[in-house]
Amino acid sequence: MFLPITNVPRDYAWGSTDAIATLLGRTPSGRPEAELWLGAHPASPSIVVNPAVVDGAATLADWIEAEPERALGQGRRHLPFLMKVLAAASPLSIQAHPTPEQARQGFARENREGVPLVASERNYKDPFPKPEIIYALSETFDALCGFRPVDEALADVEAVDAGSGRLAALREHLSESLESTVAWLFDDESADETIAAVGELAAAQVAAGGGVSPSVATVAQLAGLYPGDAGVVISLLLNRVTLKRGEALFLPAGNIHAYLGGLGIELMAPSDNVLRGGLTPKHVDVAELLTVLEFEPLPLPYLRPTEQGAGVERFDPTDVGFALLHVVPGESGAVVPLGGPSIVLVTDGELHLKGQDGNVRVSRGEAVYVTPDEWRLAVTGTGEAFVATSA
Repeated sequence: MFLPITNVPRDYAWGSTDAIATLLGRTPSGRPEAELWLGAHPASPSIVVNPAVVDGAATLADWIEAEPERALGQGRRHLPFLMKVLAAASPLSIQAHPTPEQARQGFARENREGVPLVASERNYKDPFPKPEIIYALSETFDALCGFRPVDEALADVEAVDAGSGRLAALREHLSESLESTVAWLFDDESADETIAAVGELAAAQVAAGGGVSPSVATVAQLAGLYPGDAGVVISLLLNRVTLKRGEALFLPAGNIHAYLGGLGIELMAPSDNVLRGGLTPKHVDVAELLTVLEFEPLPLPYLRPTEQGAGVERFDPTDVGFALLHVVPGESGAVVPLGGPSIVLVTDGELHLKGQDGNVRVSRGEAVYVTPDEWRLAVTGTGEAFVATSA
């Protein structure tokens, strides 16, 4: 079964005013449009275009609750992913997400404490982890992700300091450990002078012209947006990456990250659990964030695709329950195997999808939910689609 779905973009302040609308062939609203959610998460479940075909269910979440076996297949109780179109015109917060056990415990704890699910200070809005893929749709997509080796961070600290001696305390903490440095920056008033100095020195270097590293340029940008925020200095400790269109990252639990700007397809577990440490006017809980962070420096977490037949790329992290497929059918079409319930979003042209029992035409900007009984799609036409599927 193919069920056309849609949604209203979420209007977070960091969102682009036109990127999502332009991608999907819609008229821009003039307001920030940060994320378009496609899935069944209760915070913004997809809207069913024609409720009559699913006994009046207004949203995908309503239909799944009413007919879980028909919607999800035998043995499933929830959709194992949430697909988003993300458009960042300015940086998002520095954040990380919990492991499955941390999410279960945190959700139960805040329930016991009586913290309302809609409260701004709530950390755990559901009992699920939030590993995620980000796929670059814009020509470039900039991000911070994971701690980099301390010697690399120290090299940029020296470059920013430029012999002034104002960053001696930061160098001293970094020589001890990354974890103690992060805790000091986030939660010790004695770090305030260093935080201010890093922003001032980086901004002065950028203003003076000449060559600065992308990490230092990012520090100057963030200091202008969030002066005095510990996240400005934390950004200097993280890997700075620019994805080209078609490249992807996978961010597991505990990976500290921040998206800086660009348009992308995001695929994640069906969770809205975000632990923030800075660069945001939203709720920040440094103590809780520190409990979930992985401090070991890691290489850039690129997610390489595998070819799954002509015109199909598969981005498939290990043991997360979902995969992202990029589909551009050629003259002979493409065959897309599905792992269970899926969502197809067409971002260009018009495609014809034929499953085992049904078929549908989907044009640019349209999305369909695919029930597991279809299990494989024959895709023809001229265009581009992204498929979120169970794994």
